[in-house]
Amino acid sequence: MEIIAQYGSVFLIMACLFGFFMAWGIGANDVANAMGTSVGSRALTIKQAILIAMVFEFLGAYLAGGEVTSTIRKGIIDAEVMADNPELMVYGMMSALLAAGTWLLIASIKGWPVSTTHSIVGAIVGFASVGISMEAIHWGKVGSIVASWVVSPVLAGTMSFALFMSVKKLILDTDDPFNRAKKFIPIYMWMVGFMISMVTLLKGLKHVGLEFDLGLGSKFANALPISVVVGLLVAGFGAMLLKNIKDDHDEENRFGNVERVFAILMVFTACSMAFAHGSNDVANAVGPLAAISSTVQSGGEIAAKSAMPWWILLVGAAGIVVGLATYGWRVITTVGRKITELTPSRGFAAELGAAATVVLASATGLPISTTHTLVGAVLGVGFARGIAALNLRVIGTIFMSWIITLPAGAGLAILFFFLFKGIFSP
Repeated sequence: MEIIAQYGSVFLIMACLFGFFMAWGIGANDVANAMGTSVGSRALTIKQAILIAMVFEFLGAYLAGGEVTSTIRKGIIDAEVMADNPELMVYGMMSALLAAGTWLLIASIKGWPVSTTHSIVGAIVGFASVGISMEAIHWGKVGSIVASWVVSPVLAGTMSFALFMSVKKLILDTDDPFNRAKKFIPIYMWMVGFMISMVTLLKGLKHVGLEFDLGLGSKFANALPISVVVGLLVAGFGAMLLKNIKDDHDEENRFGNVERVFAILMVFTACSMAFAHGSNDVANAVGPLAAISSTVQSGGEIAAKSAMPWWILLVGAAGIVVGLATYGWRVITTVGRKITELTPSRGFAAELGAAATVVLASATGLPISTTHTLVGAVLGVGFARGIAALNLRVIGTIFMSWIITLPAGAGLAILFFFLFKGIFSP
């Protein structure tokens, strides 16, 4: 307790810096999940993608990123174990932020799309198991997170594969792809509107204090009718836009106009994915920061949940935007251009498959990683064109970076934990 009284303001300043650094890493690395496919399919340029992502990631993170958050991220640690030594909690969360941020910096420089959730989870498991005790960790939670390594990419890949095959069968492999596109694309637009509305209602708005209770029991049941209506509005708006696109293609380029239609659709999915991503993943940076803030400000009392001050969300949202603006292009290039060649129709199938997986996971409580989900979705679309369409060397490197993420986060966190302990504890 004396240590917290003595160094409280120092801890808070350090925590803000490390939280900003971690949020920078999320922006630099993770935002490719929302934007990679749009850039790879050339629906958006890198500059346009970064501008859109900056606006929507910030709005998602700040407006929907957490009013009350479980500060001990994903319930991995038992807070009571540290009740007598609250400074250990502060050292641990600071080391977790610094370790995860450092690993994301390394991964971003290399252009590897890694999971920010796994980075922070690895870091928390590392400091808690070595610095506190093995009993302090809820190992069941950790096991379910490890299971998500397989669940996320397989589920998203399967959905995206099915979606792209339907686009091929219904539109691309027909005698008149342009008119078929005008006929079927409103149905895909309905799916986009429905999925993104579900993502936002289930994931995004849960923290703003907006609760849609239609008296249907579960949150999922309440979100369904609203999302059906949103989907219909999007489909109607899309059908109006499609009327203005004239078929002026030549025989050489039969799909030019069809891909143009999909490109318009992708701008919408990109904005929505960025909002959902910002609202969901900012917690990786602000959760530990809120834990430190509440422990310091209460004079050493560790709360399992704490209110999320607005300024902490601002630190997280600003960090994401700066990371995206300064370094986001590297991972965007990997996801969008290096795994497989994307066109707007393929990119659209990948993005919708990824969004559908996030919705399914939210509804069923499956722990998933947005990074693994989107990479899996891009793989599924590539696979629809045969194994030769995939860059296996890049895919191998990405899988390796996923496996290294947990131990890398853990190792760095242990190092920083003992460093902080050595500096501040007598």
